[in-house]
Amino acid sequence: MHRLDKHRLNEYAKETMDFLRNENIPLFRKTFLKLHSMDQATIFVALDLKERAKLYHNISAEEFSNIFQELDYKVQRMILQELHETYAADMFNEMNTDDAASFLVALPEKMQRGLLQKMNDTEASEIQELMGYPEETAGSIMTKDYVQIRAASTAREVLAYLQTEKPDAETIYYLYVVNEHNKLTGILSLRELITNNPSERVENLMRTQLITIQDDDDQEDVARIIQHYDLLALPVLTDAGALVGIVTVDDVMDVVEDETTEDIGELSAVRGATDVNLSAFASARKRAPWLILLMFLGLLTGGVIDQFEETLEAVVILAVFIPMIMDSAGNIGTQSLAVVVRGIAVGTFQRESIRQLLKRQLGTGLMVGLMCGAVIFVVVPLIPFFDGSWMLGAIVGISIFLSLSIACVVGAIMPLIINKLKLDPALASGPFVTTIGDVVGLFIYFSIATSLLQYL
Repeated sequence: MHRLDKHRLNEYAKETMDFLRNENIPLFRKTFLKLHSMDQATIFVALDLKERAKLYHNISAEEFSNIFQELDYKVQRMILQELHETYAADMFNEMNTDDAASFLVALPEKMQRGLLQKMNDTEASEIQELMGYPEETAGSIMTKDYVQIRAASTAREVLAYLQTEKPDAETIYYLYVVNEHNKLTGILSLRELITNNPSERVENLMRTQLITIQDDDDQEDVARIIQHYDLLALPVLTDAGALVGIVTVDDVMDVVEDETTEDIGELSAVRGATDVNLSAFASARKRAPWLILLMFLGLLTGGVIDQFEETLEAVVILAVFIPMIMDSAGNIGTQSLAVVVRGIAVGTFQRESIRQLLKRQLGTGLMVGLMCGAVIFVVVPLIPFFDGSWMLGAIVGISIFLSLSIACVVGAIMPLIINKLKLDPALASGPFVTTIGDVVGLFIYFSIATSLLQYL
């Protein structure tokens, strides 16, 4: 089984489908089934309804299960309607339990029940167990397909077991040693198994310093542990210490993608609207509440300008710098926000005090503000349009300096406060920080301008 580049895949797809359309089934199976399952899925989604029906007839449910697992959920739902119930049940029997559970849990209860009743009792029971865990926990993303062995076994016996029984595990790189109460006592890697004396007992080879997680741990924490320790899989235990499953690195990659997509949506105030497959109406419905809320928050900016109306009327030229003041404060606030949200997400700030964080952000804001303010102070008087007014340059420069310094700290504080409230820190989205930066920047700008109005 191998993967192909795009050009070769197109050639294979044409050749394979020609075999299928011409009823040359032996060659179709030989050509199609040696491809990687992702390439098979790519070819599959390009077929029409009649061609798909012919494919179901000529490959087994077990063979099709590998393709089904590579499809997007919406495509899976459509394909499920085309499959005979028995074929579908056999397919779910062969799928990884975590993949089957994550798909079935989203189905209507009646469809779930019908499929589970037709499945193998053991597989159905394991899938129902996974479906019973709360979303976004280790239990909900773990798989029951792992290899467990006994400490008293020899390396030779374990190898014979792997060769003869051929356990249908998602990964066999780690072998989990359990006692008679199904409690995890050690882990043996395949490397250790095959490089040691075959007569050596597992208890003398296994590692007993274990890295484990609980079945109710948050999936983001699980992802961080796997990344931190560079693991391929992580055992999942109950409160009593019983081994109930493993979380594999491919599942963690899906978690990271989902969480990153969610955080991007929060940061840009388009939560739930980042799916490119959403219809225009659905996307608008998800975005509109955020935009309406931000519109009302934007009235605060208008309120600040209204409060300093007399200053603006007296020196109209001040209006020229309003967009620059607002944009600069909002931009540095959003940058600071992104740094802090990422730090919270990867656990950096667990090792660092909030005081140190805020001190560093303030220092960054002061230095950036000083550089930007100095540039503005020098440039504004040199532009003929401003009549060489050094005082105007000073007002704008000082305003930029103070605005950037404060906005940088505000961008850092907001996600910390929200995280303290046990909410997603990404809720402190960019547009909210930008709006606060706008208000603070304009207030500082017009306050300084008003106090120095007699010198303009």
